[in-house]
Amino acid sequence: MIYSAPEQLSSPSSVPVTLPGNNLFRLTAFLLLAVALALAGCSSDPPGKGQKGGSGKNAAVAVTTALCRSKDVPVIIEATGRVEASATVGIRSRINGTLDTVHFTEGQEVQKGDLLFSIDQRPYVAQLKAKEALLAKDRAELANAKKDLDRYLPAAKNGYVSQEQADQAATKVTSLAATVQADEAALDSARLDLQFCSLSAPFTGRAGEIQADAGNLIKANADTPLVTINRISPITVAFDIPGKELTEVQQYQAKKALEIQVKLPGKDGGTASGTLSFVDNSIDPATGTIRLKADFTNTGGALWPGRLVAISLRLTTREAAMVIPSQAVQTGQDGAHVYVVRQDSTVEYRQVVPGTKSGSETVIEEGLKPGERVVTDGHLQLVDGGKIEDRTANQPADQKAKGRKRGGS
Repeated sequence: MIYSAPEQLSSPSSVPVTLPGNNLFRLTAFLLLAVALALAGCSSDPPGKGQKGGSGKNAAVAVTTALCRSKDVPVIIEATGRVEASATVGIRSRINGTLDTVHFTEGQEVQKGDLLFSIDQRPYVAQLKAKEALLAKDRAELANAKKDLDRYLPAAKNGYVSQEQADQAATKVTSLAATVQADEAALDSARLDLQFCSLSAPFTGRAGEIQADAGNLIKANADTPLVTINRISPITVAFDIPGKELTEVQQYQAKKALEIQVKLPGKDGGTASGTLSFVDNSIDPATGTIRLKADFTNTGGALWPGRLVAISLRLTTREAAMVIPSQAVQTGQDGAHVYVVRQDSTVEYRQVVPGTKSGSETVIEEGLKPGERVVTDGHLQLVDGGKIEDRTANQPADQKAKGRKRGGS
């Protein structure tokens, strides 16, 4: 049987059709109810916790602390220095010749006066003999000319010879005397050349790399030295400090010799002590620093030319200064500050005036008193008045007990 459309809608056995608008309204109402229930559940406090506790202000922050203490602190200027030989010389030949013998090894410590190089002497021995022979010849001629002059002078007075002949004899004596002087100077030069065939160490020091071997032709005053010798005992360390600190250095240097400590290389190298020996006569306008030097005995040879070392220039000792660990000092927009621990295990934000540093500690000029405890680690979560839990390893036992009691109350 075929029904018409109106008959299908009016039939009791047919499924009623709900309009789309009604379903959308019911779905929207259901979602709004679910969101409201969820928000109500999130805003409800856990059992036994009030609104103040929920804000997190009572949560203790784990920190480590340290005491502000009074002690004598050395006033030190720290810098990085470079080790330099106290004296350096490049050994060069003053004559041309063939290198005959090398009398030392590379890297050897040589003493003042030790023979280093020998140049073939034979050409210079021959020159010396020739100069000696020429001098002997001219001296003989001079002696003969003087005898002639001694004969001509009386003869000229008596009229046996002319005055012109006597004058010529005198001129010859003068000329030969000058020739003899030139020969003596040439002979001295030849003797020096012969001495220059032997090259010796001008001072005690450490020899470097040898630049020529036996048999090489050596040129006089060559650009490259045969070897370079560095004096390393004593030795010098050069370093730069800010020009603004020059006045203070001069002030203390006028009273006494200033001590300088250098950290020796190596894991357990220790330190070496020296004395400030040089202050440059001008401040570098490009860097605003001034060059200083210190001398060290360097008996053991621990300091080596060219090495970079940490320098500590000690100016004076400040007595009874207040110090705290440097990590306790924080820097913000309003300057340096610390967190001071109160008796009730809360902290106080306090501004301070830091001074010089001494090792891992900083001198506090203003803002703290000896015996006050400051936070050294855990600053990020701290606020003024916030609670803390002190977890310092060396904290006194009674303070730990008080902290646990306050935390439990």
